Amino acid sequence: MAYDGFDLSGKVAVITGGNGGIGLGFARAVAAAGADVSIWGTNPEKNAAAEAELQAINPSASALRCNVADQTEVDAAIDAVIERYGRIDACFPNAGVGTRNREPFWEHSDEDWHDILDVNLHGVFYTLRRAVKHMVDQGDGGTIVTTSSGTAIQGSARGQAYAASKGAMISMTLALSVELARYGITANAIIPGWVETAMTERVFNWDKFVDNVMPRIPMRRWGTPDDFGPIAVYLMSDAARWHTGDVIKIDGGFSIF
Repeated sequence: MAYDGFDLSGKVAVITGGNGGIGLGFARAVAAAGADVSIWGTNPEKNAAAEAELQAINPSASALRCNVADQTEVDAAIDAVIERYGRIDACFPNAGVGTRNREPFWEHSDEDWHDILDVNLHGVFYTLRRAVKHMVDQGDGGTIVTTSSGTAIQGSARGQAYAASKGAMISMTLALSVELARYGITANAIIPGWVETAMTERVFNWDKFVDNVMPRIPMRRWGTPDDFGPIAVYLMSDAARWHTGDVIKIDGGFSIF
């Protein structure tokens, strides 16, 4: 007999950056558990492919084109989700961009710094601000799951903008967990390890990186997007209604070895 606490039927999830990588891993799992899912992304082709894949799991799934760094687009996307599904029960502000250059810190440009924070931090703020307001008005709880990074808790040379955005995300999540507890809204952050996604493709094709990093992963494999589906289902489910303010590492043991 299946455990009813993990049944997400009747719940609605918004997953930014849900057309690939970890976001799509979240989306596949919560859709299979019965949730209506709205994924957001900026690439129309990836959106269409992900939407078709998710609709094969749960026909109610949909995709929206949205640049989370643009507050106007975020507001319009939230409105569209509410119009289509009538509610929002969970928000996974997962969209992010990685470090685009590897110059020394003192050569980082203002543009590079702000481009990363605009998506990784400001985009999370814009998305959560609207989603949380809706959950509070809804009056029956909700779920926030942010996607941070190991760079938030470990040194990352030449990646200070990315690390700053992901560290701030954890701080935001913890603050939200305290403020929103009275409304029955949980807020938790996930720290992924090295996962095979489009963002990591370049370094995974670099032999020196692979030779140095793989021996530090006790599980001796890279993560996959589907490794993150179960935690998404759990955190969105009634089984996690008292689990909040946590920073959960899913990294095959990388951070402790």
